[in-house]
Amino acid sequence: MPVKITGITSGSYAQKYGVNPGDMLISINKNIINDVLDYQFYITEPQVSLILQTTNGQRAVNIKKGEYEDIGLQFETYLMDEQKGCENACIFCFIDQLPPGMRKSLYFKDDDSRLSFLLGNYITLTNLTEADVERIIKMRISPVNISVHTTNLELRVSMMGNPKAGTSLDIIKKFAENGIKMNCQLVLCRGVNDGDELTRSINDLAALYPAVESIAAVPAGLTKYRDKLHPIKAYDKASSADIVTAIEKFGNDFYAKTGDRLVYPADEFFLKAELPIPDDYYYGDFSQLENGVGMWALLKNEFLENAEKACCHCGFNPQSRINGVPRQARNDSPISSIKHKSVATSVSAYELIKSLVDYAGEKWHNVKCDVYKIKNDFFGEQINVAGLITGQDLAAQLAGKPLGGELLIPATMLRSEGDVFLDDITVEELSKKLGVKITPVPPTGKELFNAIINE
Repeated sequence: MPVKITGITSGSYAQKYGVNPGDMLISINKNIINDVLDYQFYITEPQVSLILQTTNGQRAVNIKKGEYEDIGLQFETYLMDEQKGCENACIFCFIDQLPPGMRKSLYFKDDDSRLSFLLGNYITLTNLTEADVERIIKMRISPVNISVHTTNLELRVSMMGNPKAGTSLDIIKKFAENGIKMNCQLVLCRGVNDGDELTRSINDLAALYPAVESIAAVPAGLTKYRDKLHPIKAYDKASSADIVTAIEKFGNDFYAKTGDRLVYPADEFFLKAELPIPDDYYYGDFSQLENGVGMWALLKNEFLENAEKACCHCGFNPQSRINGVPRQARNDSPISSIKHKSVATSVSAYELIKSLVDYAGEKWHNVKCDVYKIKNDFFGEQINVAGLITGQDLAAQLAGKPLGGELLIPATMLRSEGDVFLDDITVEELSKKLGVKITPVPPTGKELFNAIINE
């Protein structure tokens, strides 16, 4: 399928060889181009031959370049064609639990293997063709992020409402045999795929190590809009502790043999079980951050590291005290004058954020920052992560609160558009309602520390 070239990078090979916006790309080195993965794979050679459809007919363009260099073609989208939707009817699907009346794009169920590689999305493999599988192997597209949920074939079919859900597990084995790396996700539904089924799934996937590089176990998100859906009970303290115990046992044994834990519970399981979050070294290379695995540990470690650097820069020991009162920062300190600020965060993150803000306040007398816990009234209180907090919940729960001169919010609360909450309220609209400047903060400890400290 010819793909329209929408732009040419200035100074690129494409510009040098006379390729123009509006030309249609038919093939590279006789290979048909369907999407950006094809494009990126076939331009790696030091010489590429393009077949273009122009207003004057077809023409060939032969480009000599450095190996792996881009040639400067630009396209309208990553995919160059329509995004592949999900063919499953999972009992835990979050999109099925959305309230009516939200914008149309939020109801689209993505299950596109290309976005697994390009954007880190998790896919179920159920809509992959044999040609798709062979292409992934041929192009060495790796790692692939896979939503497995269970390795019990019958249970996977039942949980995902798709007869192809069982046979697609063969693809995981084929990927492993061909050296394709995989990160796996198990969305756990209480009483469905946990307990013995969880143990089975972990063992089956561990048998494919090191091709399977990591496994995350995360609780299914349950909103208050689960009308006429499969009944799923929320995890409580005891059942969450059971999950952590089972995974810890396997992880400890696996680590003793390989130096790799392989499987990790989501932070939410530790929090629900009221167990301490492990230190950052527990999580290895943090390969499952997108699943909420290790986010707490990484945020805390980064925050404290940057606090220590700031202490060194200020030229004083933040631990020293005079009559039990922390020493004041020197006048030439970059943090010698800090305005009153506030932070809004989720129920699950509140204790961590509060402890970090309090830590900063203990070290520097002039840090004044209030932390507010926002309950999720929009989706229901079982949803307690920052990324699903809406503008209307912030507006309602922060109204009349002393917010200081600036309100800091996690940038994860906003959609990819950059300044819009899930309920279509913009940052600007919320700022006007609350009468305060609002600053979205990227989800790192360094960014949070700087946002609290800097003017």
